[in-house]
Amino acid sequence: MNVETDLPPPTVLLDADRQSYVGRPASKKGKWQKFVSFIWDSDYYEKSDAERKLVFKLDCFMLTAMTIGWWLKNLDQNNLANAYVSGMKEDLNIQANQYTYMGTIYNAVVAAMQIPSSFIVMKVRPSLFLAICEIGWGVFTFAQAGAKSYQAMYGFRFCIALFESFYYPIGYFILGSWYTRPELAKRIGLWFMAGPAGSAFSGFLQAAIYRNLNGVLGRAGWSWLYIICGAMTVPCGFLLLFLVPDFPENTKVWYLNDEEKALAKERVARNGAQPMKGKINGAVILSALRDWKFWILVPFYCIYGFAVQNGTQFGVYLKAFKYSVTLRNVLPSVMYLIQIPAILIYCYISDRTTRIQRGWIMLGPLIWGIFPTGVLAFWGHSNSLRVVAFMVNGTLYITPVFYAWVAEMCGHKTELRAFITGCTSCLFYTFNAWLPAIVFLQTDGPRFKKGFRTTFSCCVASVVFVIVIILMRRRELRQENNKMVDETSVQQGRIDADREGDIEEKL
Repeated sequence: MNVETDLPPPTVLLDADRQSYVGRPASKKGKWQKFVSFIWDSDYYEKSDAERKLVFKLDCFMLTAMTIGWWLKNLDQNNLANAYVSGMKEDLNIQANQYTYMGTIYNAVVAAMQIPSSFIVMKVRPSLFLAICEIGWGVFTFAQAGAKSYQAMYGFRFCIALFESFYYPIGYFILGSWYTRPELAKRIGLWFMAGPAGSAFSGFLQAAIYRNLNGVLGRAGWSWLYIICGAMTVPCGFLLLFLVPDFPENTKVWYLNDEEKALAKERVARNGAQPMKGKINGAVILSALRDWKFWILVPFYCIYGFAVQNGTQFGVYLKAFKYSVTLRNVLPSVMYLIQIPAILIYCYISDRTTRIQRGWIMLGPLIWGIFPTGVLAFWGHSNSLRVVAFMVNGTLYITPVFYAWVAEMCGHKTELRAFITGCTSCLFYTFNAWLPAIVFLQTDGPRFKKGFRTTFSCCVASVVFVIVIILMRRRELRQENNKMVDETSVQQGRIDADREGDIEEKL
């Protein structure tokens, strides 16, 4: 089982031990391996050559394909905001809070699908399921280009949400099933970074389209955005079909040989995770409701998830303050680009510090986040300061570290990990389905007094929640450690008793 506490570290396998465990030649160790261990996976120096090759293949094929899919999801998802401030509002006569309701519909559908999604892929091949979903939302991305009213956009947002909803929890679930403790957070971070990259690209793309294609063939620039993005999304579905390897226990992917598939299963066992059996144990799900993790992790992610919502109003703010159409798209894109290195740094530190809980890494960004959320909550007098507060909003994102932590805490039971992952996303999207419609009414913009003060309060509450989780996890691990010591003592006592009995018989 993974341990990331102040408890004594587990014994490190020597090369001879590793060779006997996996039945493969020990690794070649040189300056390159030491260098990669320093800048990348901390255990790269200890891995066998076969294991390094396996991880390299997973990075090149699985991680790359899923990252492209995630990039496109965020590109398509963010198109609504960019299209809205680039002429769609006027062309479709969107008034009052109709734009907010489009987001409400999207979040409501996504919320409903979060918990079922992780269990669906325990029965259906993830590669096939994700491919169908990717193609589905690509088709409806195309369809938005032909919208003639806000009512049509309501319907299209519903359909896109239905197909996009599965990608988020399934992506975390699959990555957590293949990578080990020193590998996981960085890979989730790289995958997650494609999100802000896609959102940023959407802004730059809309700015370029508005300059060059607005009015071409009688179509507005925002309409061309949906056409181009749809043409990019549909082919990715076939990429996922051939490159996502499903799970180590049932993979049939072409780029892994039988030996590598067996090694992948051994890595799962070594990581303390339960093998994927394709069966859903209802008792485990019911037991989750009695576990502290459900009652603390799920509300935490919901509160934290809303604490980082200020960035969604950046474009509206810029439009209200008479920034040009180009800047309305470019400045929010820069905000997303700032988010990328911040995420990578958090994940790198998280994977390197194996002796401490990941929660300590999460605390720093959340404490820092009190500043930018506070600037908007109390509406600093300087426009430049408010713009900076929007721009650094992405530095609060610690989602990849959080989900890596969840995978460790729940990895010993597959259903528990699926349930907790689904519930965290479900509650987050549930709140996003109705809370923005109350606190981020477009009629309250650009001040959004209720909304910005809500995100500030959520940021402060997130700090408290993380501290509570750290303490609860430390208590749980100490109890598990004491239980292991007690069981070892009992087992040793039985062995000693058997030996004494054998001696007495011989005498």
